[in-house]
Amino acid sequence: MSTTHQQVLTCIPKQQDQIIKVTQQQVITSISKKQDQIMRTDLQQSLTRHHINPSELSTFQRLILTTDGTLTDILEAYMLEEVQVIKLSEELVSITHDILPMKLNKGTEVIARNILLRGRISRKNLVYAESIIVPERLDETYRDELLKTKTPLSQIWLEQRIETFKEILDSGKEPANGLSSYFNIEPDENMLFRTYAVFSNRKSTMMITEKFPESYFTKGL
Repeated sequence: MSTTHQQVLTCIPKQQDQIIKVTQQQVITSISKKQDQIMRTDLQQSLTRHHINPSELSTFQRLILTTDGTLTDILEAYMLEEVQVIKLSEELVSITHDILPMKLNKGTEVIARNILLRGRISRKNLVYAESIIVPERLDETYRDELLKTKTPLSQIWLEQRIETFKEILDSGKEPANGLSSYFNIEPDENMLFRTYAVFSNRKSTMMITEKFPESYFTKGL
């Protein structure tokens, strides 16, 4: 057996050991990444972009920020009480900039609507929501119900059998500032938020941002 052949055979076990170690490390890294990735990639990226670790949120907080379900229904199930809509403001305005997710151009007339979701029994304000609604993209009956009553969006969708699709655009946290008085917290305390677009008949009909104090929905209020 030549010296070169012997050297090759001697190296094989060492190379195998190295391959095994590299493979083991790859598996460990892969498992670690899967453990860190606790939700859908785009949703987790949205949270981490705002320096929010999803694993540090309560289960219900994560549910609110990432589900495409109707928030009013989710809150009623959690609070075991009816949730009512309190309108703070509602006006027809012309937008001052393009809104790309909704394919709206500057100058388009929209309804700007700000509300609170409040527990009917507890009288606690649970969530603040601001909406941009495109009236020309809504069915007339739906538009009238939305503007002339305090019926929650989810109930209108249900009653009128309107098919909707929601796309979460962003989520994160920010100081409460002027909203603090609604929740009896300090202005510098954080609010968690999510922004999503609502589509009906393949058109974006509204964009909604919902906010609630970071201290809410951990174990209780």
